[in-house]
Amino acid sequence: MASEGAAPTAQQVAQTEKVTAPAPQRDTTLSAGTPPVQQGGDPSNPDLAPPAAPMTVEASGNSSGKHQAAVPVAEGFLTGQLLVAMPAMTDPRFAQSVIYVCAHTADGAMGLVVNRPIVKPSFDELLRQLEVAPVPPMRRIRLCAGGPVENGRGFVLHTVDWTGEGSLRVNEALALTASLDVLKAIAGGGGPREGLLALGYAGWGPGQLDNEIQQNAWLSVPAQEPLLFDAGHDTKWHRALATLHIDPLLLSSAAGHA
Repeated sequence: MASEGAAPTAQQVAQTEKVTAPAPQRDTTLSAGTPPVQQGGDPSNPDLAPPAAPMTVEASGNSSGKHQAAVPVAEGFLTGQLLVAMPAMTDPRFAQSVIYVCAHTADGAMGLVVNRPIVKPSFDELLRQLEVAPVPPMRRIRLCAGGPVENGRGFVLHTVDWTGEGSLRVNEALALTASLDVLKAIAGGGGPREGLLALGYAGWGPGQLDNEIQQNAWLSVPAQEPLLFDAGHDTKWHRALATLHIDPLLLSSAAGHA
């Protein structure tokens, strides 16, 4: 649990249920039997290395159904914001990417790329792999490649009108859930008003994201629901820059690097 007065740490987001290949005797975590299509690159890149602990979503530890309230983000950190890659970003995993920052503290950062759609597996195929009924579901959410690290792990980013025992509040508007409860609720026609399922994540160790921002690798913008959840993946990067009234053609091609 996050300490009072601070945002959830990257380690707190990490120390939770691990997503692995589906097993008949276990049905409580998200898993992907078919890895998503990635944009290449080496996850061991030191500039993009994950924090020391593997990242998954932390259960609240509250069996009563009541969940931890979102806590204030410490000054200077970007939890709940969007990172927008600068035009000079050449790494194919992150070029023109838009990343929702789920946790950012002095211990590191973790985020989900929200504009890399996944074609295979489809949402229906994933439900079949996880033995979640009904299939076809009564409603669906979009799938995206959340980042190059551990892309067999699933994270549902969603609005807080629905939360489960595996949910971690990022802020007053959004939460992360890694248990199958959220997929069961969605498949049955319920669940959160908005959500997306990300396979994999982007991670930074202590001070790495801060250094990259200082080197002009990223811009930060407020996280608006359409940028997170709508189907316009091809335009999200341009739309995110437009919230700052920035034309990418006017940005220096030499500015910053990851």
